[in-house]
Amino acid sequence: MAKYGILLVSHVSEIVSGINRLISQVAKDVPVTIAGGTEGNDVGTSIEKINNAIQQNNGEELLVFYDLGSAKMNLEMAEELSEKPLHIFNTAFVESAYSAAALLQVGVPLAKIEEELKELTIK
Repeated sequence: MAKYGILLVSHVSEIVSGINRLISQVAKDVPVTIAGGTEGNDVGTSIEKINNAIQQNNGEELLVFYDLGSAKMNLEMAEELSEKPLHIFNTAFVESAYSAAALLQVGVPLAKIEEELKELTIK
């Protein structure tokens, strides 16, 4: 099992699929799971999809990136149920997920990744 994995959460399944495709170009060894859209594939987020993505990820701890505030609310609920530690980032979605994946791929420690992502924080 990998030490760290990445979870991507979006209101639209195509968004997380696209970001995952982008990440796979620079971080082939980093486990990435996605949760996009509702159970019926409408626009929104699903706590069930998020929980499944957490469980399916081979990372012991997950770096989590999301698109909008209501996704964060579902992530916070999922975090309470998860046995894995989740590091939820309130950062620019695409840029921070890509940067974190690339840094994980080359073995950069979590503390350094967190420092690097501070510049991408959304206030």
